[in-house]
Amino acid sequence: MEYKEYFYDAPWGLLLQVMTVVSILLLLGMVAIGVYQRPDDQKIWDLVMIVVPLLTMAIALLFTIRGYVLCRDALYVRRLGWSTRIDLAGLRQAEFDPEATRRTIRRFGNGGLFCFAGYFKSKKIGPFRAFATDLRRAVVLSFADRVIVVTPGDPLAFVERIRHLRGLPKATVAPSSGP
Repeated sequence: MEYKEYFYDAPWGLLLQVMTVVSILLLLGMVAIGVYQRPDDQKIWDLVMIVVPLLTMAIALLFTIRGYVLCRDALYVRRLGWSTRIDLAGLRQAEFDPEATRRTIRRFGNGGLFCFAGYFKSKKIGPFRAFATDLRRAVVLSFADRVIVVTPGDPLAFVERIRHLRGLPKATVAPSSGP
């Protein structure tokens, strides 16, 4: 059997662009205040106002989602320097649903500094784990024990490919405007 990989990019949506710029400006603003308003000999000040904001940006940057590599048995979320592997065993359904993440609550994770990643809950799909950059391109991967949302650049092609690779029944497209 031939082993094939299919790459899908992860374009940034307007919401992620705006949230990333605003977050960076706020964090750099903290650093500027920390440097220019620094009291003498205040280690805690340096930690809170300079180190923590810079470390937050550096760590978030490392977790940037650069794309997705789809194989027959796994989906790899490409980051800076490594990939997160998602085993596709037990995948029941793959569906493009641009409305899946509306009215979402973040439970734990990154809500908009270079990506949307972590654990969330929405009224429509319940609890899910996200690896996203443009929520209008949401592809919902439903397993028996979990739901994962990814946002490939071409969600319809992604759904069709994963459906074909995993032998899933015809996927549906939620009624709404596409990307």
